[in-house]
Amino acid sequence: MLLEKFGVAVLTVLIGIGAALLLFWLLNKLAEMLPSKWEERLKPFFYILPAYLAVITYLIYPAIQTIVDSFRDSTSTNWVGFENYTRLLASTGFRSTLFNTLLWIIIVPAATVILGLAVATLADRLAPKSEKLAKTIIFMPMAISMVGAATIWRFVYAAMPEGQTQIGLLNAAWTSMGGSPVAWLQQNTAHLNSLLLMVVLLWSQVGFSMVLLSAAVKGVPGDTLEAARIDGATERQIFFQVVVPQIKGTIITVFITVTISVMKIFDIVYVLTNGNFNTNVVGNEFFNQLNTNFNNGAASAIVVMLMLAVVPIMWYQVRHFKEEEANA
Repeated sequence: MLLEKFGVAVLTVLIGIGAALLLFWLLNKLAEMLPSKWEERLKPFFYILPAYLAVITYLIYPAIQTIVDSFRDSTSTNWVGFENYTRLLASTGFRSTLFNTLLWIIIVPAATVILGLAVATLADRLAPKSEKLAKTIIFMPMAISMVGAATIWRFVYAAMPEGQTQIGLLNAAWTSMGGSPVAWLQQNTAHLNSLLLMVVLLWSQVGFSMVLLSAAVKGVPGDTLEAARIDGATERQIFFQVVVPQIKGTIITVFITVTISVMKIFDIVYVLTNGNFNTNVVGNEFFNQLNTNFNNGAASAIVVMLMLAVVPIMWYQVRHFKEEEANA
């Protein structure tokens, strides 16, 4: 069975690569049939045509269809206007979901940047071999899918009845100090369970932040640092007043990238709590509306609201990249 699946995978890859090569060969031949003057002008557009078609087919068309469906009923047959939006925003549960998502947006990106910068700075002070080992270990969670990461942390937060052996790492440590087992993911006081879910994403994303920020820190000119030391600046002053301003662009890039990922977070919440115990987020609510409640209208409205929230951030990121290129 495994060999058969491997064979199908290899065959799929070969067919895909062959089809792509054949497509570009045909487009090239089609361009060569044109007069030389038009060939030079149009050939680049022939090569990017498949990419444009893919964007239109898999991004623009579904986005337009989703916007249209958000004004229809649960079966996408009758027009209901803004009813899906008003019903969602009037719901106490959905407002709580928005607040939980806002907590993720406020806490996770900032914490990811801070921890990534701290790890990058400390790791850079190690000997070369130790630095590589430390960074490899910290980056390893990036190789694990979100579902896999959530499954690993399910065992960390697991709680067994009192008197039984605690298989959860956190409860094992807690009970060894004399405490009673705690169902950590059910503790919504001060949104503790949501904070524990955020830890899973931080564990996964700190390595990504560390790699980018470490490269930025290493790119700070040594002459600048040496000049600051000669002027009598302390290491703390050098870090915050010399290093951080010079890597501001990378910090913003990491912050925005993680923010967009957080706004779409779904896997971790679905695997660990499925949004129960006041841990629901927008991504999980969309999944439940579409696949549990079979409400296409509400699901589409949630996606549209999420798109409206993401577009300004994407616009700022593109603008920031253009400024970085202009100043390079």
